[in-house]
Amino acid sequence: MPQYLVCNYVPDDFDSSTVTEAMMEEIHALNREMIAAGARKFACGVSPAAKAKTVRKQPDGKVLVTDGPYTETKEHIGGFWILEANDLDEALEWAKKAAIACQVPGEVRELLFMPDPKRATE
Repeated sequence: MPQYLVCNYVPDDFDSSTVTEAMMEEIHALNREMIAAGARKFACGVSPAAKAKTVRKQPDGKVLVTDGPYTETKEHIGGFWILEANDLDEALEWAKKAAIACQVPGEVRELLFMPDPKRATE
């Protein structure tokens, strides 16, 4: 069965103190619903974008580590779920509920599993 990343975006200046107990309960209720449906595989929030590090291979083969996220944007991933769903439409139904519970926009992407050409078992 396909798996999907359902993530939400928060603005750069997101203030976590604005998250109410009612909002947290709505998110917890959504998680309980996902678990009961057998859809949720994993979920979590992530630290603020200001704490992110970006790694980029340089022409000399070394890797440059810089502060902040790679993308230049005013919104960044605030949290995500890994869901198992029959298809994109089912994943989108969960994402709609997440947008309501979290009160922020989000994104849905199918996870792609590329088999190792050498048939690795891990």
